[in-house]
Amino acid sequence: MEARDEKRLLRLQARLQNAQLLIVDELGYVPLSQVGAELLFEVFSQRYERGSTIVTSNLPFAEWPSVFRSERLTGALLDRLTHHVHILETNGESYRLKQSAGRRRAAGAEQNKAAARPHPAAAPGKNDHDPGAANQPS
Repeated sequence: MEARDEKRLLRLQARLQNAQLLIVDELGYVPLSQVGAELLFEVFSQRYERGSTIVTSNLPFAEWPSVFRSERLTGALLDRLTHHVHILETNGESYRLKQSAGRRRAAGAEQNKAAARPHPAAAPGKNDHDPGAANQPS
């Protein structure tokens, strides 16, 4: 069983190593296990100066040790990742939060419009000022 899993892992590592472009999105969103951190380090090390890699993260580099659970491993990883690199740092409002807030505002405006409309069963008449008048004979 372990040999089969080992073969699958080796095949996956070979595919990741040979990919022209590897994209790792949201690195640091979830902390890695020690084994996971070591495997990811291995992937990045194998790709170092051999293939293009894009990494996105909401964390500054100073917080990466909390993801990889090791200062030394993180330092070695960052050494490889930041050599021959273009770092694009964006600071601003999350576009997902902005879109979500816009949808909530639009839904709230629609609810306010619906609440302001008269109910179809309420017909205008001489007893509009008396809420119980609709149930009384004229």
